[in-house]
Amino acid sequence: MADKKQNRRNNRNNDEDYNPKFRRIRKKVCALCSDKNLILDYKNPEQLKKFINEKGKILPRRATGACAKHQRDITIAIKRCRHIAMLPYAEN
Repeated sequence: MADKKQNRRNNRNNDEDYNPKFRRIRKKVCALCSDKNLILDYKNPEQLKKFINEKGKILPRRATGACAKHQRDITIAIKRCRHIAMLPYAEN
């Protein structure tokens, strides 16, 4: 009986840093890379609102799950959209 429990623990993860109290968080997938038909457009503020928080700040990569290339594109699109006054710089 004790051998079965030991085998189950060993088979779960061969990593030396395995800790059952902490789960491994699945890495987010870039929405723009996964959907090739999705085109980022600075003239579409509804699409860009997914990438800003309620205060109007641009969300970081770890929050959006975007790759580095697309995060740069998101930032540029949000700044352009703000410049033509379609998105606010900050919420009051």
